[in-house]
Amino acid sequence: MNRSGGPRVQALDVAQVAPREVAPGVVSRRLTRTDHARGWLIDFAPGSEWPEVDVHTEEERYYVISGEIIDGDGVFGAGSYVVFDAGTSHRPRSVTGARMLGVSIRVP
Repeated sequence: MNRSGGPRVQALDVAQVAPREVAPGVVSRRLTRTDHARGWLIDFAPGSEWPEVDVHTEEERYYVISGEIIDGDGVFGAGSYVVFDAGTSHRPRSVTGARMLGVSIRVP
């Protein structure tokens, strides 16, 4: 969007991003990626779970847009913002169904 060669702005319509089923009832959309971070949107159907333990080599964070995510000992409802340091792991699931927006921070 920036024609001057300076910092650029990227935008996309999330509805136009092809969904990818990563497990039964878990659908991921990969969002814009830069050298420093990558974004994603994940929808959990009621009763679904991420297919394996997610081990973080980088910092990761997500915002629960709707529904409720159970992650480790925590239950995170809509409006929750959850941050994982590099070196942590988790396996989110949802009883009710949920949508989360996440960002993984890439360390140079």
